[in-house]
Amino acid sequence: MSSSTKNRREQGGERIIIGGEVILAAGSRISVDPEALIEGLPDRGCTPMASLPDSTATTAKELAADFNSLLAKLREAGLMGT
Repeated sequence: MSSSTKNRREQGGERIIIGGEVILAAGSRISVDPEALIEGLPDRGCTPMASLPDSTATTAKELAADFNSLLAKLREAGLMGT
């Protein structure tokens, strides 16, 4: 008779396998080193948005128009809801 453990540390301790659910209590924090490689996340279809030119607005009205244009482009790119 063999048993299977959902959560285990592989021999040598290099990997921990979580087969169950992980619950982070309020106040918990996850830190990821910027050099870490994260694999296996679902592809959400996000691609970088095209670069936009800097605003050259000199009036509040022009600045508002540039800002509204930015909001429209964020919506078009799917980075912001309607």
